[in-house]
Amino acid sequence: MQKKAFIFDLDGVIVDTAKYHYLAWRNLANSLGFEFTEEQNEMFKGVSRVRSLDILLDLGKYEATQAQKDEWLVQKNVEYLAFIEKMDESEILPDVPRVLDYLLGKNQGVALGSASKNARPILERVQLIDKFQEIVDGNNVTTAKPDPEVFLNGAKALGIDQKKCIVFEDSIAGVQAANTAGMISIGIGEADVLHEADYIFKDFTEISNSFLQQLINA
Repeated sequence: MQKKAFIFDLDGVIVDTAKYHYLAWRNLANSLGFEFTEEQNEMFKGVSRVRSLDILLDLGKYEATQAQKDEWLVQKNVEYLAFIEKMDESEILPDVPRVLDYLLGKNQGVALGSASKNARPILERVQLIDKFQEIVDGNNVTTAKPDPEVFLNGAKALGIDQKKCIVFEDSIAGVQAANTAGMISIGIGEADVLHEADYIFKDFTEISNSFLQQLINA
């Protein structure tokens, strides 16, 4: 059986930490005197913390010094970390363990490819860290999605050719990164947002073991 690399984003794919990012950004916006909606939060998916802050300040038409920005980035992360401290296995999205176990049982390469600098503590909290042979996170990359660096690093870490990689993503930036790298892109979420993906599923309950086997065999 040939070996493929299956690379998973974290937020919105493995666990729903996006809600905690949103709450922390919303609280920051409110403290600066403007609103930040869930619709606007869609712009932050797959985007670095620094870039997210710039977008937030643009939305609020808020001018800030670099010193203020640095302080807010720390403040936002401290609040976010307080949320994820309370995470447990109940935060794992439906059928994720089944998919991971199936791929590992078939001796496939399984890696995480996430912009999050908190990926390891989150995986430890939800007790999934042992399911990933390699973890590439925000501490290992210099360029954000849609640049494919995070996924290319994941393929390299697994020692598997990038053309034999399948990526699971919930953001359009992540889908574009996978496509740029010549990998198969699987969107997890809304079809109207993820329309550039090779395949789109609402969540992992729609992904059968037979479909996973087709990806392995392809």
